[in-house]
This record gives sequence, structure tokens and C-alpha cells, in this order.
Amino acid sequence: MPIAVDIDVMLARRKMSVGELADRVGITPANLAVLKNGRAKAVRFTTLAALCEVLECQPGDLLRWEAEAAEEAEEAAAG
Repeated sequence: MPIAVDIDVMLARRKMSVGELADRVGITPANLAVLKNGRAKAVRFTTLAALCEVLECQPGDLLRWEAEAAEEAEEAAAG
């Protein structure tokens, strides 16, 4: 997927565990793991806002677009 999720980076910077983040955001650790590992197909803005509030960051600190992954996905779909 061309969108990379950097929640691990912010967790390390904030010295916070996945369990603590999930508890403070109000989602299950399993759902946070799906998001964190890039397996989520969507994220609600309310969840993204809660993550940003707890981690004291901007959405761009958690999500980024990777051009190479997007190009590979397009080639795979065409080929």
C-alpha cells in the first residue's frame, strides 16, 4: 500500500507502549495493531485525531505516502 504508517516511530519518541496508546485513544490493542502494521483499509478521522492528541503530533507524523509502493501497485494491477 502506498500509505505508510509510522505509529511505531511516534510510540518510540513518546516512550509509550501499544497498550497504553490503545487505552488512551479508546480503541482495542488489536485494532491499533491492524492500523500500526499497515493492514487497515481506512481510519476514522476521530481515531486519527485522538492518536494525534495523545501522541502530540500531526497526521503527517503518523501517515506518509510512498511513491515507489504506489508505482509497484499500479504495475502489478496492469500486468
